[in-house]
Amino acid sequence: MTTYDFGNGPVPAHQHPNGGGWVANTAFVADTAYIGPDALVYGNAEVSGNARVSGYAQVYGNARVYDNARVSGVSGYAQVCGNARVSGYAQVCGNAQVYGDAKVTDDAKVYGDARVYDNARVYDNARVYGHSWVFGNTCVYDNARVYDNARVYGYACVYDNARVSGDAKVTDDVGNERKF
Repeated sequence: MTTYDFGNGPVPAHQHPNGGGWVANTAFVADTAYIGPDALVYGNAEVSGNARVSGYAQVYGNARVYDNARVSGVSGYAQVCGNARVSGYAQVCGNAQVYGDAKVTDDAKVYGDARVYDNARVYDNARVYGHSWVFGNTCVYDNARVYDNARVYGYACVYDNARVSGDAKVTDDVGNERKF
């Protein structure tokens, strides 16, 4: 039996035939997906459709990456984990992390050192990058951009062509949706 150590001791694993990356036997990766030689998929994660996991990227926990989504750690260690979902043509790149119950879909892109987590949603053509964090029950969509050290949380929605940058904090912690 072949094993690989994903960080908590060796577990039964195999190299994916399309790319050669390591996949734990507890995870599922479709034959149509690509797992690059340095990429890892483990836990109960699933990668399906024409999704690509490349560079030093990791998909683990109960995360799902599907459709034509890309998780690329070519210039970092991108991670999708927990119960997160990345789908459509969405991209998670660099050192970005998407976790918790977060969803990144459509043509959205999360990159740099950005974090998207909790129940946050990033979709349409939105971008989250730099050292920004999007979390709570927030939505970032349309052509919105969240970047630099910005924080978007609570029940806030950033949409249309809005830009949130610098050290800005956008929130509505009392549960009322606010749109910026």
